[in-house]
Amino acid sequence: MCERGTECYKKYQEWENNEEIKLFREYLRIPTVHPDVNYDDCVEFLRRQAESLELPVQVVEVNPGKPIVIITWEGTDPTEKSIILNSHMDVVPVYPELWSHPPFAADMDYQGKIFARGAQDMKCVGMQFLGAIRALKRDGVRLKRTIHATFVPDEEIGGKLGMKEFVHKEGFRKLNCGFAIDEGIAGPDEEYPLFYGERSVWHVLFHISGTPGHGSLLLKNTAGQKARYIIDKLMDMREQEVKKLENNPEFTIGDVTTINVTMMTGGVQSNVVPPELMVCFDIRLAVDVKHLEFENQLLDWCREAGGGIELEYDQKCPFVKPTTLDGSNRYWVAFKDALDELGLKVKPQIFPGGTDSRYIRGIGIPAIGFSPMNHTPVLLHDHDEFLQADTYLKGIEIYKKIIANVANA
Repeated sequence: MCERGTECYKKYQEWENNEEIKLFREYLRIPTVHPDVNYDDCVEFLRRQAESLELPVQVVEVNPGKPIVIITWEGTDPTEKSIILNSHMDVVPVYPELWSHPPFAADMDYQGKIFARGAQDMKCVGMQFLGAIRALKRDGVRLKRTIHATFVPDEEIGGKLGMKEFVHKEGFRKLNCGFAIDEGIAGPDEEYPLFYGERSVWHVLFHISGTPGHGSLLLKNTAGQKARYIIDKLMDMREQEVKKLENNPEFTIGDVTTINVTMMTGGVQSNVVPPELMVCFDIRLAVDVKHLEFENQLLDWCREAGGGIELEYDQKCPFVKPTTLDGSNRYWVAFKDALDELGLKVKPQIFPGGTDSRYIRGIGIPAIGFSPMNHTPVLLHDHDEFLQADTYLKGIEIYKKIIANVANA
């Protein structure tokens, strides 16, 4: 506890009274949480932010109840390709009883830790984008390229009714985007993770049929036998990827294929051999995996198991070419120059999960995922998610430099 008059108390009051911190905490208090998110309050909040920045705002609904908010800062040469600063408004569910602070109160302790769902993933980034724009405008800066700050729905459930469809609409084409910046992940040490590509997410459901009958018999070709064969094959492949990761100190989780059983269903009674079982796998294919070869391997295993197995794909993301990080990408050169001028250490890597960047890259637009949070434990989707106030404010300064560089590239 900080007593009045102490340095600790003065610092806390400084954070409490900071306008950017106030706006961040206000945004965190809007519970845009799954399932069945209501975005109305969030849209109204963002309209007010655009008004305070004296910038035009439009709200596009690609699907009913799924608004996309676009705040635009026109550049001195609007014919040039624009820069999209993308963030998502939605957050994942919480277990309030497992939090030390209410998950939508945005409480701040005396160490400056701001606790809320979305503090890291990723309401911080959306507000840091606006904070950087505010600082640039306050300094009288004009940028060559137009900036579009986009706030999208439903990223946490795959973006199917948000960015996935929006990138194919006329409204997106009119944004004239040349480069996008989206979310990254916190870094626990000095280095900042930076993401230039993503693995392909496949959620594969194996519907396995077999011989039904009494549980006291030794029937042939049961669904259980076939399920075991499929599980063994995929778990063996999983073990190979574990060893690959362990044996290469330069690898991160994004460099290998991950395979996990996530659901198993079937059966009606303990003494009845069921006619069908379902096993679901969450598979994230590394960028060097050839998709057709992998799918043919799955089909071969289904035949080897005895047949009678149908595959269903809840998600089957295509291969998306990673963003090039070399001199041929003028936006990367400008981004990297900003990092170097700021003296920041970054580690380029493949994102371990999925973000809306994959849809932007999928139509040929380069995109980088970067959240300026170092010396921060990775708590996205976790209990007691927090971001420290000074880390948040430093992030605004980092984005200020990056945005100015890429928008003038």
